Amino acid sequence: MHTIMLKAKLHMARVTHAVLNYEGSCAIDGDLLDMAGIRENEQIQIYNVENGERFTTYAIRGEEGSRLISINGAAAHLASPGHRIIICSYAHYSEAELDNHQPALVYLQEGNHVSHTSNAIPVQLA
Repeated sequence: MHTIMLKAKLHMARVTHAVLNYEGSCAIDGDLLDMAGIRENEQIQIYNVENGERFTTYAIRGEEGSRLISINGAAAHLASPGHRIIICSYAHYSEAELDNHQPALVYLQEGNHVSHTSNAIPVQLA
């Protein structure tokens, strides 16, 4: 049996571009991709904190150090520059892999600069 688990997350990224007339996908600063362990062409889920839109696309590599987050193609209707988004990737893990699984969590602040990283989401308090 395999379980689908969170593999990586870029938390509170700011959309820098929305390009309707582009082939599609989401361009992400290559440094951020590497830090999160998200591969080029990997399927990603995007959750728009501003309007509640949730959509699936794939990651493409943006210029390293640019802090670029560009929502391209039809998805450009779902997120605008300045919107805060959460970008997640998921993977299938075997039972044996689950014991040591830790997602790569990258937390971003204004300007898409990394504030900190983690491998565990804090327990939500009541």
